[in-house]
Amino acid sequence: MRAWSADAPAHAPPRELTDNPEAWPEQPSTDVAAEAVRHIARKVTRVLDDRGLSLRATAAGSGVNRQAVADLLAGRSWPDVATVARLAHFTGAHLWPDITSIDRKRTH
Repeated sequence: MRAWSADAPAHAPPRELTDNPEAWPEQPSTDVAAEAVRHIARKVTRVLDDRGLSLRATAAGSGVNRQAVADLLAGRSWPDVATVARLAHFTGAHLWPDITSIDRKRTH
């Protein structure tokens, strides 16, 4: 897995900070921020699948733009705190990863 470095493009999406971006969100990252986004994307995906919610219904219920939700789930964007808070409120799920869920030995 690629570790974050000062040489990494600041604009690289989270999925690009894994060894296999096509395997997002199952492919772990050594970048702590990308790993947090991966955790959030996996959790939101699971909740939406479990409840049979579409991106359109999620956008309407959460107030988050449908494309923003799609980009988060696909690892194409870095969600802001407001986006995560709105999705957490809508889903009723704890989305932010616990510190213990990110392997500190692999990240900065």
